Amino acid sequence: MRAYDRAPPPPRPEKRRRPWLIALPLAIFVVLAVLWTGFWFFAAHQADVEIARWRDREAQQGRVFACGHQDIGGYPFRIEVNCTDPNVQLRSWQPPVAFTAKGAKGEVQVYDPTLAIAEFTGPLGIGEPDQPPTLLADWSLAQTSFRGRPGAPDRLSVVLDNARLSQSEAGAARPLADAEHVELHGRMAGGTPTANPVIELGLRLTRGTSQLLPVLGQPTDGVMAATVYGLKDLAPKPWRAQLREIAQANGRIEITQARLTQGDMTATGTGTLSVTPAGRLDGQLRLTVTGLERLIGLLGLDQAVAQYMAQRTGGMTVDKLAGGLDRLMPGLGGVVRGQSGANLAAAGISLLGEPAELDGKRAIALPLRFTNGAVFLGPVGIGEVPPLF
Repeated sequence: MRAYDRAPPPPRPEKRRRPWLIALPLAIFVVLAVLWTGFWFFAAHQADVEIARWRDREAQQGRVFACGHQDIGGYPFRIEVNCTDPNVQLRSWQPPVAFTAKGAKGEVQVYDPTLAIAEFTGPLGIGEPDQPPTLLADWSLAQTSFRGRPGAPDRLSVVLDNARLSQSEAGAARPLADAEHVELHGRMAGGTPTANPVIELGLRLTRGTSQLLPVLGQPTDGVMAATVYGLKDLAPKPWRAQLREIAQANGRIEITQARLTQGDMTATGTGTLSVTPAGRLDGQLRLTVTGLERLIGLLGLDQAVAQYMAQRTGGMTVDKLAGGLDRLMPGLGGVVRGQSGANLAAAGISLLGEPAELDGKRAIALPLRFTNGAVFLGPVGIGEVPPLF
């Protein structure tokens, strides 16, 4: 029989479809979604309860935290707390201080509750409770991040972009300071939040200026890293109280890195500072400076250095020095007279310091000392820091 004469095989019976195989994944997804939704609403409720408890605890300590309106959102993966018109009153401080802002938003990922991120909407007003603010701060971005558990912080970071600080006077704002970018970082390096914490601090400043500090009169970049020893705990308190605690515990501030750059002037320093029981600053930083004459001019140290050099040289003044040089070579004294006070002061201090190199440039290394509040650049007394508390 030929192949094409054979009868075709009978058709195979169709397998019966099993609808439950299609519905099962969908059912599992729906059950998980319902369970997750229930878990999220439970977590949001617990967050609301914990915030209320935390506010009650803080209020008992004289620290009042309030919102004009608060709501919780962020479903499905975040717990997001929105606070309009936040108001903080630290009535336990002396004097009491109040902070007001336009808005604040904090969020925590459900799957990582140890990391919290918050953003703030300015302007921020600072003043006495129930009084118009005396200081105003504003920014294009203000963000903080917190790593740890409530009551047991590990890290805290604050970032500001285009920050401005001004003083409010009769309805007008007088600029005090501004910066293109500011970062402040802190982390626990030892101890516990309630007993002898050791804190590592980091600061980064980009194009910062200040009307209050002569050295920041022009755009300045800066970096600093320090470790603080001697704090009693991390409870919010005025910085004067914190410095008093450091003094009472014989604590110290170890500056492991400090760098300021302004134009062609760069200054770096490391060292250790402490506070005496009377609130006076003690310690020493080793400075390395390029463009020393610029730093002296910014700090207005021309006269102080000139007086010191005159004492060391038996009353030799610039005019006397120039006259002596003219007798040696007519016209040579005019070169000295033509120098600015800052240049001459820098030349005098350079003789008292040590040659060094910084960023491939010639520099001068010398100590910046604080002795019971008195300040010395090398051997030259340049001023006094008032008591810190």
